[in-house]
Amino acid sequence: MQKIFSLLCALIVISPFLGGCEPPGQLRSNERFGPSAVINRSTPVLLEKTSAIDYERDIKPILDSRCAVCHGCYDAPCQLNLTAFPGVERGANKARVYDGTRLLAANLTRLFDDGRSVGDWRSKGFSPVLNERKQTLFVNTENSVLARMLMLKHLNPLPKTDRLPDSFDFSLDRDSQQCPTAEEFDRFAGEHALWGMPYGLPGLKKNEEDALLRWLKAGSPYKPPEPPGGVFQAHIQQWEAFFNGDSLKQRLMSRYIFEHLFLANLYFDDVAPLSYFQLVRSKTPPGVPIELIATRRPYDDPGVARVYYRLRPLPGTVLVKTHLPYALNSRRMEKYRTWFLDNISTVNFLPSYRPEVASNPFETFKDIPVNSRYRFLLDEAQFIVMGFMKGPVCRGQVALNVIDDRFWVFFVAPEKKLMPEAEAFLAQESNNLRLPSEEGSEIDPLSSWLKYSALQNKYLESRSARLTRLFKEGNGINLDLIWNGDGVNSNAALTVFRNFDSASVVKGLIGESPKTAWVVDYTLLERMHYLLVAGYDVYGNIGHQLASRLYMDFMRMEAEFHFLGFLPQQARVEERDYWYRGASDSVKNYIFGNRYNVDLQTAIRYAGNKPKEEFFGMLKQRLSPVLDRRHEIAGDADQFVAEQLARLVKTPGLSAYWMPETAFLLVENDDAAEKSKLIGIYTLIHDDAHSNISQPFRESNNRLPEEDRLSIAKGIIGAYPNVFLRAPKSRLRELVIEMQHLNSESDYQALLSKFGVRRTHPDFWQISDSMHREYGATDPVEAGLLDYNRYENR
Repeated sequence: MQKIFSLLCALIVISPFLGGCEPPGQLRSNERFGPSAVINRSTPVLLEKTSAIDYERDIKPILDSRCAVCHGCYDAPCQLNLTAFPGVERGANKARVYDGTRLLAANLTRLFDDGRSVGDWRSKGFSPVLNERKQTLFVNTENSVLARMLMLKHLNPLPKTDRLPDSFDFSLDRDSQQCPTAEEFDRFAGEHALWGMPYGLPGLKKNEEDALLRWLKAGSPYKPPEPPGGVFQAHIQQWEAFFNGDSLKQRLMSRYIFEHLFLANLYFDDVAPLSYFQLVRSKTPPGVPIELIATRRPYDDPGVARVYYRLRPLPGTVLVKTHLPYALNSRRMEKYRTWFLDNISTVNFLPSYRPEVASNPFETFKDIPVNSRYRFLLDEAQFIVMGFMKGPVCRGQVALNVIDDRFWVFFVAPEKKLMPEAEAFLAQESNNLRLPSEEGSEIDPLSSWLKYSALQNKYLESRSARLTRLFKEGNGINLDLIWNGDGVNSNAALTVFRNFDSASVVKGLIGESPKTAWVVDYTLLERMHYLLVAGYDVYGNIGHQLASRLYMDFMRMEAEFHFLGFLPQQARVEERDYWYRGASDSVKNYIFGNRYNVDLQTAIRYAGNKPKEEFFGMLKQRLSPVLDRRHEIAGDADQFVAEQLARLVKTPGLSAYWMPETAFLLVENDDAAEKSKLIGIYTLIHDDAHSNISQPFRESNNRLPEEDRLSIAKGIIGAYPNVFLRAPKSRLRELVIEMQHLNSESDYQALLSKFGVRRTHPDFWQISDSMHREYGATDPVEAGLLDYNRYENR
C-alpha cells in the first residue's frame, strides 16, 4: 500500500495542477526528520553547551575566507550567497541568473531586496542549506546541505595530483552545476564524492571545520549585528537630512545622485573603522526604520507619492567584484550644494517616472545645468566608469567584448569650447539620445537595433555639424580640450583592463601605449551609465542584453572618434583602419565616414610620423601633476624587482598567449626569517589582441595571438585571479626568462610546477589569507574578497 501511495505521489508531482502529495524524497525526510518549517535562528532550540558560539566572531570569518570567495553576488554557484547570514538562510536555487539565451525576463532574486523573509525565498524556489526540520544535534547536520558538503569533503579530500581530473568542471556556465537539496544529497554524494565544499580546492583546517559543524549542530544561531551608533549615526543623520530636503530643487538633486550612487559602497572617510553604507529608496522618512522600495531599476516608478533617500549599512561582506567605494565628507556635500542647489535656477515640477522619460537623463534632469551634472560625473570618474564593469555587466563575454583588452580613458574638459552651447544642444537632441533600456527587460533586439541606431545616426549628424561649426579652421582642437583634473583630481586619466568576461578600471596610465584610447564627454559618460548600469537588467531577456551590447558599440566608436580627432587627418584614417582590420566598410565608415565626419584639422603640431605616440606623450605631460602612479612598477622601492618585471612587458606575443588572463605574483624574501613578509604583490594581465571587436559573437575568429602582450602592475588589479605565482627574489629572473620563452601548454605547466599555486596546493588557503591581508593593509578602501570561480586547473 505504501509503495502504491508513493508511486501515486511521484506521478502527481509532475502536474502543478494536481497537488495533495509530496515527492518521495520529501516523504522520507518527513518520516526521518519531521515536517519542514522555517526556523527562528535568533532563538535556537539548542543552546546547551553552545552559548559561546557567536556568528559574527566565530563563523562569519570562516565563511568569508573559505566560502564567499566563490559564493557571492549574482554569479555564486546555485545562487548560494554566503557573504551574509541572510544568504545562508535563504539557501540555493537551481535557476541561473546569468543566462544569455532566455526569451523572457527572469524573476528578481536580489538577496537583500526581493525577499523579506525566508518564506518569501522558499516561494521563489530557494531550497534550504540549513536544517529546517526537527531541531536535534543529529538532524541539524544530517539534514543540512552545508554540513554534509563539509563532511563530504572531509571524507573525500582532493587527490594528491597537480592537476585535478576532468571530472571537475570549472567553466562558469557548467552544465554539471548540481545544487542538490537535502533530499537529493545521497544521490549527489554517490555520483560526485570529490565534489564536497570548498569545490575543487583544499578542505578546511580541522579547527575551521569543527567550528562550522559545532555551529550547525547548535541550530545555526544568529544574532544580528548592532546598528551603527555614535559618530556613524551622526553622519547618517546629517546626510539623510541633506538628501531629504522638501524643496523641488532638493528632491531633484537627490534623485539624480541616487540614480548614480545606488550601487556605491559609501563610507565616511573621517571615521574609523572603515564601514560601508548603501543609498536606498524608502517609503519612510529619516528617524524611523527603512521600508525599502525595491524596483528593477533605480529610476522605476517607486509607487509612492514621496520617496525618501536613506543610508543602510552594507548588508554583506565586501567583494572586489562588486566593490564601488565612494567617500562622503564635508567637501563632497559642499560640492553638491554648489552644483545642484546654488546653480539650479528653478524647478517648477518634478519629472515623471514613465519609462520613456525616466530612462533618458537628458530629459529627466534638464533643470540641472549640464556643467553641474558633468562636474559630478568627473569628480569620481573612476567610480562612474567602474560601474560599467563592476555593476550588472560585471560578468558576460557578450557584454564586455565590446571593449578592447586594455585602453586609456581621457575626458573632455568642462567649461571649454564644447560646453557653453550644451544646454540648448542637448535640449534639441534629447529625443535622439534615447536608450534601448526604455523598452524594459524584454526586447526584440532587431527592431530595437533599427530604432535606436536610427536615432543615434541623427544625433551624430547634428553633433558633427556642431563640432564643425565650433572648430572650423582648426583653431580649437588642441590639448586644452582634455580635462587636466583641475590640477588636483587623479580621475583625469584611467586605464581599463578587460579580462574576457570581467573588467577593471584603475586610475593612472598603466603599461605601454595601448592600441586604442577614448576621449569621453558628458553625453557619452551619462549615456554609458544609463545604458550599462542604471538601465541594465541582469535578469533581462536575450534581446535586452544584446541590444545593450549593440548600442554600446555606437558609444565606444564615438569615444574613439573623439580621440582620433586630435590626430592629423591622414593619421586618423590609418589608425581607424588598423583598429578595425577585417571589419566591414560600413563599420569603418561609422568613424570618419558618412555618419560621423568632422573635416577639421587639429591645431596640435606633430614632429614625427607616429602622431598617436606623440599625442600620448603630450597627454602624459599635461596630466603629470595628477597621474596616479601607485600601480607603476617603475617607482617600486626594490629596483631589482622592478627591472625584472619590466622585462615581462617585452614578452613576445606567442609566449604571452600561454599566460592566463590574470595572475597575481607574490615576490617573497629569500631570508627564511622574513619569508612571511612579502616584498610585494604584482598583477600580470594578459592583453588579448584582436583584429577588431565589432562583432558580438565568435570573438575567437578575430584573435591575433602573435600580437598579445602582458601588462604588469604593482598591487592587485582585478577580482578574479586565474592563478597565484610565487617566487623568492633570488629566483625572479628565472621566472621571467621562463615566461618569455613559453611555447606550449606543457611549457606553462612546467612553469606552474616551479612557481605556481595550483588548486591542489596544500598551502592554498594560507597563501590566500596572506594575499587578502596584504591587500587590506596596502589598499584598505579598494580591498575586498577575491573570487576564485575563474581559478584555473592547468
